[in-house]
Amino acid sequence: MTDRYESPLASRYASDYMLGLFSADMRYRTWRKLWVSLARAEMKLGLPVTEEQVADLEKHIEDIDYECVRLREKEVRHDVMAHVYAYGKAAPSAAGIIHLGATSCYVTDNADLIIYREALRYIRKELLRVIANLAKFAGEYRSLPTLGYTHYQPAQLVSAGKRATLWMQDFVSDIEETDFVIDSLKFLGCRGTTGTEASFMELFDGDEEKIDEMNRMIASDFGFSECFAVCGQTYPRKTDSRILNVLSSIAQSCCRMANDIRLLQHDRQVEEPFGKNQIGSSAMAYKRNPMRCERICSLARYLMADAMNAPMTASLQWMERTLDDSANRRISMPEGFLCADAIIRLAQNVTDGLNVNEKIIEKAVAAYLPFMATENIMMEAVKRGGNRQEIHEIIRKCSMEATAKMKNGEECDLLERLSAEEQLGLTEEEIKDILQPELYTGRCPQQVEQYLVKIAPLIEDAEEESAEIML
Repeated sequence: MTDRYESPLASRYASDYMLGLFSADMRYRTWRKLWVSLARAEMKLGLPVTEEQVADLEKHIEDIDYECVRLREKEVRHDVMAHVYAYGKAAPSAAGIIHLGATSCYVTDNADLIIYREALRYIRKELLRVIANLAKFAGEYRSLPTLGYTHYQPAQLVSAGKRATLWMQDFVSDIEETDFVIDSLKFLGCRGTTGTEASFMELFDGDEEKIDEMNRMIASDFGFSECFAVCGQTYPRKTDSRILNVLSSIAQSCCRMANDIRLLQHDRQVEEPFGKNQIGSSAMAYKRNPMRCERICSLARYLMADAMNAPMTASLQWMERTLDDSANRRISMPEGFLCADAIIRLAQNVTDGLNVNEKIIEKAVAAYLPFMATENIMMEAVKRGGNRQEIHEIIRKCSMEATAKMKNGEECDLLERLSAEEQLGLTEEEIKDILQPELYTGRCPQQVEQYLVKIAPLIEDAEEESAEIML
């Protein structure tokens, strides 16, 4: 328990992995790795930096004296320079060459790009687990007839497994977008105060090839194959828009699935997992609320709204740099990732333990199947010599009467009404033969099987991906 406010994303929802990735310690250790990389590149390209200085910096990447940083920042009011000072205290032989030619955005922006990339990779891996869970569910229930809904009104039958493929397809689309964002991420490099690299023109005596090689070397150290072709002092803030957009897209998919499950749980057809000792309500002991799916929807709304921060920031950047992005990004970007992480963890939990109440589904299908089968009944009656228009009117009249009884709380008696109509020429048993639910799900089983074959490589990825922090 703490006497200070703590974000629920940190205290309740996000994973330890993501909290570690966005921790201050991870950020500042990444700054030091960037300073090491810069010094090493400058040494190799002929600047007055020695191997001993680089080795001294490498030796002290982990041992950050945060009290020293705190006191220095209080004095100079500049976080990056406070860390430069503390690093110099730890590695005194290299104190004079730390941050040589760089501006603050060299460490702040490049560190952000490195951390965001690793967070996206982790999000991708976790999302694959949701897809794998749904694939298992879809395969198991690929042939189970269930009511389909349009406008949330009963429509033609589908299968429970086929409905899961609709959710899966959304998630696969999110994987494709995530892959695109990861693959298109570029490095800022060390570009100077307004992106002109003027400081390095001075340091390298105008040798532009050495400047380009320095940036290639630093980018390569962190697994980036390319730097932005041009930039101001920062990397283009449209990159943040791409990142939050894909996180919002994942939230949309999770919310759509969770809402469907909430609606199905209302009818007790499908239910999210419910613990043995779980309490649904403090007052109504019988309650079994879809609290996990409700939490998914709640957090998804937050993330979709959070995604608006990046485009507003990107659209309001002035010339080569303005600092009105900093405070916003410090909150919106990490919390976007933490929220996405929380949503996906919930989605994993829900999809790993969905409970299908087949008898409830069977009862719902039985109540509406006679209406859905009326066209088939009409065709069979016409084949036996009936007049299509007359048969249509008989079925319409019986359907309206049966519907009226249902609206009065009584059981559907459409089957009995139709079998009593001599003009149809069909007995009750013959009509029942037409009322086989499997005859009304179309190609649902085949569609599920074909889709599972299509995404099989992704499912294999889900089994092979590891959760190692790559920094």
